[in-house]
Amino acid sequence: MPDELLSAFWSYEAALTANDLAALDHWFSDAPDTLRAEGDIVLTGHEAISGFRRTRTGGAPPRTVERVHEVRLAPDLAVLTAETLRADGSRGLQTQVWQRGGDGWRIRAAHVSATRPPAAEHGPSGAASVWRVTGEPLVAGAQNGPLTGVRVAVKDLFAVAGHRTGAGNPAWLAEAPVAQEHADAVRLLLDAGSEVTGIAHTDELAFSLAGTNSHYGTPANPAAPGRIPGGSSSGPASAVAHGWADLGLATDTAGSIRVPASYCGLYGWRPTHAAVPAGGLLALAPAFDTAGLLARDPGVLRTAARALLPRTDPEPVHRLVVDDRLTTLAEPEVQASFTAACRALALRTGLPVGRVTATDDLDDWLAAFRTVQAAQAWREHGTWIDKHPGALAPEIETRFAAGRDVPPDGLAAAEATLAEARARLDATVPAGTALLLPASSSPAPFVDAPQAEVEAVRAATLRLTCLSSLAGLPAVVLPRLRVRGLPVGLCLVGARGTDEALLDLAVV
Repeated sequence: MPDELLSAFWSYEAALTANDLAALDHWFSDAPDTLRAEGDIVLTGHEAISGFRRTRTGGAPPRTVERVHEVRLAPDLAVLTAETLRADGSRGLQTQVWQRGGDGWRIRAAHVSATRPPAAEHGPSGAASVWRVTGEPLVAGAQNGPLTGVRVAVKDLFAVAGHRTGAGNPAWLAEAPVAQEHADAVRLLLDAGSEVTGIAHTDELAFSLAGTNSHYGTPANPAAPGRIPGGSSSGPASAVAHGWADLGLATDTAGSIRVPASYCGLYGWRPTHAAVPAGGLLALAPAFDTAGLLARDPGVLRTAARALLPRTDPEPVHRLVVDDRLTTLAEPEVQASFTAACRALALRTGLPVGRVTATDDLDDWLAAFRTVQAAQAWREHGTWIDKHPGALAPEIETRFAAGRDVPPDGLAAAEATLAEARARLDATVPAGTALLLPASSSPAPFVDAPQAEVEAVRAATLRLTCLSSLAGLPAVVLPRLRVRGLPVGLCLVGARGTDEALLDLAVV
């Protein structure tokens, strides 16, 4: 998009918010056939449009421009469609035909529409597939702190004093000891004033990205009814998306925060590896495991993340970059929404968007990542799996079995490949830079999708999520993409230790 058109659009948006009538008159073409339509009202002519505005009180409602689409019809003629999210949860569209003449770009025609706010959730329908145990609260937090009153859904991998850790499997739960103290991350959130509302279900031993569980059921996805919530942090994601919790304490090894955030329309944060203490957390693959968060509100996410992180003063993000090869891994509709979301983010932040090549060897990197992940997962849980044949769902057991016979030289080769990948990504994403990519390859599949389809979506999404995982880099997901009315996340990956700088972009 040419800079002058982008600047004109953004100045018009600012005039709408401020109800600057003189500026609004300026940006509409002063012609008798200029058109503006909203609802069932069609106004023709600059004078009629200007007069209509003067009868209204206040400007446009508070809103975030999430995506800006462009269709170029001719060098001096373009159609822009902006998708907005209002403070009450309703969504809006504004489409404008812009034409460039002797006085610059002006609007020749505009159409505005809005949806109603989403209906409030009534009652805990389907709560049994979300919660393993709840309380009022289950655990109270400190009386005063930055998170006072914030309700937390804890993924059933973290120790909560007085309770067992179930790991999404009844056989595991039956043998688990009662925890004597809280996991580190649980304790830090409680110390900051939050309260534990309940312990939420997870995929079995956290080895999935789907969110289905053959023992406890599939937690509902209120942002995409009839579709999976994403895993393995499915329980916390569903609880937060329903409004039953304000914050989800979750884990991310290969995308288990980023994918549920993408599918459920949430903000999600995978921290720099080892930045958040992991004491009391049931491991899957320690080289990649992280403890992070899910939230509906970006301010809550940032405040809670600060309670978990060591104090740092990172360099602010001053450059956004995109790797077109990564973007094309997503479905075409996701790619289109991603481009529009990147354009809107650049407008809101005033940051330039550059192009980079993050990797030419993604297939090799992903294969190495999966080899090391499987080997570590088998090392952690292989003995238990051998003693409990048939306790896991077949697809989960197959993933663990892949790590059983990884030869030492194969593991060493995979680890060497990952070391090279980390060096490449560290150079591509230095401090002050954020790499933008789709958080998942598609919207959430249907709950009853064939297993082969679910596995295909998982494999495609892993190509996007594995980069942050294998390099130990922080990632923040923003609910900024929409595909056929379904949410998909915009993922920001930053340099090691720049978590707070990325989180700052979430509240812009």
